[in-house]
Amino acid sequence: MDRVPTGRHTAAPASTATLGGVSAATGGPTFDELVAEAERVPIPGWDFGWLDGRAVEERPTWHYFDVVASRVSSVRRLLDLQVGSGGMIAALPAVPALTVGTEGYARNMPFAAANLASRGAHLVRTDEDSPALPFAADSFDLVTSRHPVDTWWDAIARVLMPGGAYLSQQVGPHTVRELAEAMLGPLPTDSKRDPEAARQAAEQAGLVVTDLRVERPRTEFYDIGAVVYYLRVVVWIVPDFSVAKYREQLMRLHEQIEHDGAFKTTASRFLIEAVKP
Repeated sequence: MDRVPTGRHTAAPASTATLGGVSAATGGPTFDELVAEAERVPIPGWDFGWLDGRAVEERPTWHYFDVVASRVSSVRRLLDLQVGSGGMIAALPAVPALTVGTEGYARNMPFAAANLASRGAHLVRTDEDSPALPFAADSFDLVTSRHPVDTWWDAIARVLMPGGAYLSQQVGPHTVRELAEAMLGPLPTDSKRDPEAARQAAEQAGLVVTDLRVERPRTEFYDIGAVVYYLRVVVWIVPDFSVAKYREQLMRLHEQIEHDGAFKTTASRFLIEAVKP
């Protein structure tokens, strides 16, 4: 997620990505005003633009987009899995002659279709509950995925050409855990998003992991409206989230932000690259 109205705003440093910035200072919007505003805003796909100035997340030091952009110049066939709104492909300085994206989340489809079409790329709808890719074996020399919900290692290994690579930035264990626990209470200490588990799964699929890096970028929310919007978009943080159900917890967070100027937590990201022998 460096892909998360006016008021007091502190510009984010270059190493951060704005997630939209009211810090509700004295005399600013009330709790009810901020929450109502965040509830009314339409959510057009996987879009954090509304949070500009209202929340910020540090980027991992490897700068995933830049890594992908540097790779595609030497690639003939690119497959981007779970493209979201298709923003990465749309923003690449150049794309291979054959560029394909997959997406299974219905809300993202119209935005992804438009973004990919603008680059001459193709969009294929996949079933999020069925770990299969509708492509011939040995079809792509680079497969990418930014923040996939799940990684279909066997399917990825099948569609990669020999010598091809899977390059992915993923959400790691306990991302924004402090926020989740502020809503839900104490959470289990284990996580299915363990980077070492990803390494083992890649190797079991016959791939060779050549890079694995883990970081915990700083994440801050400057008003409670930003928290509400974020939880509406990133639905797995609090799966049953609604303002009505979590109003008491949101009020406590609002008071904390009013007192401290921000609610601070950390995201969790890892970069993994795996090559098909």
